[in-house]
This record gives sequence, C-alpha cells and structure tokens, in this order.
Amino acid sequence: MTDISPDTGTGNRFDWTAPAYRERVRKRRRGETWLRIAGLVSISLAIGFLLLMLVSLATTGYKAFTQTHVTLAVKLDPEQIRSDNIAGSNWRQIMQATLAEMFPDLDTAGLREVRGILSDGAQFMVRDRVVADPSLIGTTLNITVPVSDPFDQLNKGGIDRNTPEANRRLNDAQIAAFDKLVEQGLISTPFNWALFRNADSRFPELAGLKGAFIGSIYLLLVCFAIALPVGIGAAIYLEEFAPKNRFSDLIEININNLAAVPSVVFGLLALAVFLNYFGLMRGSPLVGGLTLALMSLPTIIIATRASLKAVPPSIREAALGIGASRQQVVFHHVLPLAMPGIMTGTIIAMAQAIGETAPLLLIGMNAFITAAPSTPFESATTLPTQIFIWADSPERGFVSRTSAAILVLLAILVMLNGAAIWLRRRFERRW
Repeated sequence: MTDISPDTGTGNRFDWTAPAYRERVRKRRRGETWLRIAGLVSISLAIGFLLLMLVSLATTGYKAFTQTHVTLAVKLDPEQIRSDNIAGSNWRQIMQATLAEMFPDLDTAGLREVRGILSDGAQFMVRDRVVADPSLIGTTLNITVPVSDPFDQLNKGGIDRNTPEANRRLNDAQIAAFDKLVEQGLISTPFNWALFRNADSRFPELAGLKGAFIGSIYLLLVCFAIALPVGIGAAIYLEEFAPKNRFSDLIEININNLAAVPSVVFGLLALAVFLNYFGLMRGSPLVGGLTLALMSLPTIIIATRASLKAVPPSIREAALGIGASRQQVVFHHVLPLAMPGIMTGTIIAMAQAIGETAPLLLIGMNAFITAAPSTPFESATTLPTQIFIWADSPERGFVSRTSAAILVLLAILVMLNGAAIWLRRRFERRW
C-alpha cells in the first residue's frame, strides 16, 4: 500500500503538488526521522550503560592488580630453626623477631600493634625459601612479602587518615609504624602476580584466581568433549536423515524450548541426577561440565542446523549426481562447508557456559577451595563462582578483587566472542 493513488485509466495524472500529498510525505519523513532518533538514543543508552559498568569495575578493580609489599631482612638463626624439621620450626616467632629489630624503640605493647603489618602468609614464604635451600640457615635473608589487607588499603588510599581513630581499622601507632617503613624505602607496590598464581585464601592479600582458572578449564574441556559431538550428531541427524513427521517436529520444538529454559533448571536437574542418583563428586568440574553440556546442547544443535541449511542444495545434488551415498554427501561435502558456522556456534555456547553461575552453585562449586584441582574429579571453583564467593566476603580487600575478577572474566568472554567472529569471517563462504 502506498501514498500514491493508482491511475484509474481516465488519463488524469496524479497531482504531485497537492497539499494532501505533501502532507503525507512530510508525515512519513517525520516518522522516519523519529525512528532514526529512537534508534540512536537506544544505541547511545546501551553504550552509555556499558561504559558506566566498565568504568565502575575499573575504578574499583584496578587496585587489585597491585599489592603492597614490604622488604625484610630476616635473620635465620640456627638456634631457632630445627635442622631435622625445618618446616616445623617456629617461623612466626622468627618473623616477630625481625619486626622487633626493625622497630627497636617500641616496647612489647607497641610491637604487638605492628605485628599485623605482615601478611599471615609471610612466614610461610620465608619457610618455603629455607626449605628449598637449607644453606640459607645462619644467614640474613632479604625477602619481599605482602603486607596485610588493612595496611594494603592504607597504602592505596582506602583508609582515610583523617577519620577518628575509634572509627578506623588501624590506630595511630600502626599508621606511624607503616609511615616509618615508607620513609625507609621498604614499601613497594608491584604488580600483583599472586592474583593469578595463588588459589583462594581467607586473606585478601593472598587470594588469587589460579584455582578458579584451572577449574574453569577442566569444566570447559568436559563440556566441550560432550556437547560438541552429541550436539553436532543430533543436528546432522535431524537435518539430513530424520524423517519429517510429527515426532521429529516434536523434537525440534523441545530443542527450541530448551534453549530458553533458565539455567537454574539445569542445575536442579544435575543435583537430582548426577549427584543424588549417580553419586558423582559434589562440586567437581566433571559434574559442572556435564551440567553445562546439557545447557549448551540446544545452542549447538540450533547453530549446526542453521549452518547445514545454509549449504546450497546444489552441493548435495552434485555429489549425489556423481554417485556419492547420502552419508558421503553429508560428511564429505556438506559438513566441511558448514564447519565454520558450527565452530562459531560452539564457541558462543562455550562463552555462555563459562559465564554461568546459578547451576554451578546448586551442584556445590562455591566451596572454599585453597588449592587448584589436579583432575576434573576433585572439588573446584570456576571464575563466576569465585566472584560470587568474594562478593559475599566481608573483608574490604575482596571488594577490589571481585571487580578485578569480573574484568578478567569479561576479557575472556570478549576473546571467545572475538574468536567466533574471526572464524566466521575467515572461513565464511558466499554462495
């Protein structure tokens, strides 16, 4: 339907200068203008909210990428270290003696105040160095160790010195002791490699993402190994071999419905089947991978079927014309041509899986795990569940680490989606 009346055959031409026609044209152009403005406003709002989220995460999380350290000169007195059991020596007392030498003007009460400067893991770092090299006993070990979270917050401006002492986490004596270390040049703020090298910890200055990284890798490997062959096989059968009847239509409808089912439902299914019925290890990447494989199957099947449909029928007809069987047509000709689209859909499904949290919480992947798993059969966490754990922690240092972990997860998702876009453009065929 148009705004121009058709020629009635009377020979009368349409009056392009008529006021009614001009008004209709102006109305149509106003509608197009408002539609364009609405689209630009929508895009601007989406970009604005995205930038707001990224700026908020960056301003909070950038502090977690650095960690305050203090350089110590630890005297390894042979009388304090048991040569027959180095690891079992009283390393806490050795660290306290080191602080006493650094603050000789403080009495016992004052030393008790400054003991909190060192992280609880400092003594274990010194212990591990000596265990690895026992020849250090009897010498002075210069080592850089992290400070505890309150002093890390003080160095990064997270604690206001002007706040009344009763309302601060650190008193004046502790702040003065820290300032003395700064004046002596013993305080440094290097890049926080521990964020990627350490597993989780109760102490923010020692907590890292290593366990979550490895758990996520195991989980994705299990998910990929199950979802890819099953999803592609199901899609090939439904698209190329299954008879077109009510039963196949019912399967297609259910696959499309499963793609829209909330992820928490898959978590409940895994809890009932994999944990309660089969008795698999609670919180293991194996169970998590099985759960996310079920959730990823509809996405992979739909993407694979769309890629198979995109292959022109002439490819199938040509292969059949030269004597190829139906199976040879599919696996030798159609499937290789559809593989770029299949891989793109698979990567998108994996990117969706790595960001899931709800189903993993239901199967127990939110436990406090202080060591990285060595196999997919051990309890572990993933990046989303580690973020959930840190967000629920009361220590202030976990606030910045939560934002930093979110930024790391977003970076991984961007890389996965970027790989999907690159694959699509690299191997895309235009028929």
